[in-house]
Amino acid sequence: MMLLKCIYWFPMVVFVVLGCKDERFEIIELDNVEFRENTVFNSYEDLTQPKFQNLIDKYQLDTIFEGGEDEFLRILMIKEWIHQTISIDNDGDPYPGNGYVEGILDAALEGVGFHCGHFMKVQNAIFNAYGYVSRPLGTGPGVSGVIDQHHGINETWVNSMGKWVLLDAKYNHYFEKNGIPLSVLEVRDEYLKNKAADIDLIKGIDRVKMDYDPEFERSKESFARTYTWVEYHINNNMFLSWPYFDSKLIVYEDDYFDNHVWMWEDHPHWAYNQPEFMVREKNRNAIEWTPNTIASKVFIKDNIAKIKLHSNTPNFKSYQIKVDSISQWMNVVSEVNIDLTKSEFDVSFRTLNLANVSGPVHRLIKRSKD
Repeated sequence: MMLLKCIYWFPMVVFVVLGCKDERFEIIELDNVEFRENTVFNSYEDLTQPKFQNLIDKYQLDTIFEGGEDEFLRILMIKEWIHQTISIDNDGDPYPGNGYVEGILDAALEGVGFHCGHFMKVQNAIFNAYGYVSRPLGTGPGVSGVIDQHHGINETWVNSMGKWVLLDAKYNHYFEKNGIPLSVLEVRDEYLKNKAADIDLIKGIDRVKMDYDPEFERSKESFARTYTWVEYHINNNMFLSWPYFDSKLIVYEDDYFDNHVWMWEDHPHWAYNQPEFMVREKNRNAIEWTPNTIASKVFIKDNIAKIKLHSNTPNFKSYQIKVDSISQWMNVVSEVNIDLTKSEFDVSFRTLNLANVSGPVHRLIKRSKD
């Protein structure tokens, strides 16, 4: 009897789906990154536009990555460079640069300081320039009289980990639990559960764990509190569209959201009075959709398995296939035929975007069953 493993995505679990009732094959669980469709976000940056390469060339950004081969390390190197390049000034209004990334960086290199929203814009633009799917977010503690009443940060999809990760260039931080970097909503979960007692604050390129950051004289709990409230921009093309940027916001409407009010100092968030700008989303998977991943369906006829691939990959370039562990990746179309007469095969798929960044691997395996 032959065994075919094929990936089709359901919440939290991956199963084989077969196109016929051939008794040679059966349903098998397979542990891969879950595919979640993008249903609520409208747009991402367009890497065909020359502004991205111009950004890399003008600021010689390739020099950031010396010694950085691992994807997440490269992402941390970008965050580190921004933190070191831009100084902090929370009270500099009016700021130079008119909100444009180049204007911010030009002024920063002359010693001008900026607030969190400027760090967010620069980090988002550079991440996207290198093909990492990143989105700008607004967050806040919802409590009067504390720091960061409204804080701008980024969440970036890390392909090698198959998850979103919160990255704060202003403070040079992110959070981990049991060594796994956390998304914004995961940090929020931990803060609401027990004020972030079970997670680690990680600082800098050396990934130093700390409960208290002496540079900013703040505790881990204080930083985590900032993510009590979260808003996602419905469009994520801030670099190309600025200043004509759609300000509609997606918020996660859970029990906490429904039973509390997001306060900015002594008044509710402005979008409560302009509800057309506050898009309430109850489905967490819709917010934490999974870019660059693949969903597949298999249809079997005779000794041929037809595999249909589907993905939500911003700036999609191609699907790729590797037939065994030693072969090279090759471009392939979205429908692939596999010969089932061979006793065994191990085939992998992935997406590739226009910056030649590849998504998580999606494996199909057939082997003899004793």
